[in-house]
Amino acid sequence: MQTMAHLMFGLSSLLVQALLALQGIHAVDFKVIEDDGKTPGNIRFENEISLDYSLQTLESATTFIWRIFGQTNKADRKNVHSISLFVSPIDKDIIAYTIRGHHIHVNVNYLADYSGDVKREFTGILYYEITHVWQWNGNENAPVSLIRGIAAYVRLKANYAPSNWQQAGAGNRWDERSDVTAHFLDYCNSLRSGFVAELNSKMRTGYSDNFFVELLGKTVDQLWADYKAKYLAD
Repeated sequence: MQTMAHLMFGLSSLLVQALLALQGIHAVDFKVIEDDGKTPGNIRFENEISLDYSLQTLESATTFIWRIFGQTNKADRKNVHSISLFVSPIDKDIIAYTIRGHHIHVNVNYLADYSGDVKREFTGILYYEITHVWQWNGNENAPVSLIRGIAAYVRLKANYAPSNWQQAGAGNRWDERSDVTAHFLDYCNSLRSGFVAELNSKMRTGYSDNFFVELLGKTVDQLWADYKAKYLAD
């Protein structure tokens, strides 16, 4: 009976943890709004992606980002109560963007023209854009290249990096483009586990290039030189 009691207590504990996790994620209201047109993009979205999958991805990406940023407590996160995803036509040169802090727009025309696995690409886009919802931006003082690079880092760590991204070690500057920055941040994180989470946390109230020195003991340019030397040696 004692063993059974311990088992029941263990199961109850797991159930409580699961319910708490669900309450945490359900504190955020997720919505997906699809344009009601019947364009090739709409049809492809409905056939290969779907509204249900989009909602699931909004939730799973949010929990993944909280984990990447080490935001286990609500107080560590932005005070975001809802995230809305709009799947609709946008200017053809735009893939997606996030405005008002929690409104994500994905270009349905881009989905129509995408030649590969559109569901995987769509998922990667959402991981990138939802990162913009949750990440800190130094009170808008952090470099845009770093903000985008952190979002790309999240997409990279979620294993949704597209095939046309630069490989690790490529690039002439750490902030040259978001995929280059993502790989560089991954290198920095290998030097200090949790580096990206700590960097993001520091950007809650402001930004300084000295954050790299404080966390890793070197300037960002010195770290970039080490990163390039590592791949040249390999």
